Amino acid sequence: MGVLEKSVKVQIRKSKINSAIISAAAVSGGIALAVLVPNLLGTLGRTKYLKQRRYQLKSSFSRLVTAGYIALVEEGGKKRAWLTPKGERYAALLGEGKLAPKKPKRWDGKWRMLVFDIPERRRAVRTRIRAALVSLGFVRLQDSVWVYPYDCEDLITLLKTDFKIGKEVLYVIADRVEFDKPLRILFGLV
Repeated sequence: MGVLEKSVKVQIRKSKINSAIISAAAVSGGIALAVLVPNLLGTLGRTKYLKQRRYQLKSSFSRLVTAGYIALVEEGGKKRAWLTPKGERYAALLGEGKLAPKKPKRWDGKWRMLVFDIPERRRAVRTRIRAALVSLGFVRLQDSVWVYPYDCEDLITLLKTDFKIGKEVLYVIADRVEFDKPLRILFGLV
């Protein structure tokens, strides 16, 4: 793996952790620090690198406090983390789907696809996911296949976390899509 690939991988990991922390704080109101680590580690997925994940979580949390998204308050001998007004605005943008993936100056020629198979008993979740994908700018390729031309892995991770779905939604990066000219025209890539 090249140097650039490693740096991109680290940057993606940091943004996933930061978004998960902000989302957790928004949902719970305030987070007891003792409870924070296990819940977020479950959200981010269990791996054999649990110590590394804990370190990443703690450093991301510290950066969010330093950046002013989260404030630490001591209540009854326990420290709690609360969203600041800046953190609340960020969480609101995450919740409304207004944090659309950033479009780079030049398209890398790869299609990002989202494939999902959500059971009928979770129809409401399926409907909400479709609405979120439309608001983010995804285009429906087939019934449960959506496509987007730019990197959006972080947002898909947030969607999975928010809707409490995991293996039902797959993120695919494809080099080519057969008959993609209409897609290129739709996204202004021609």
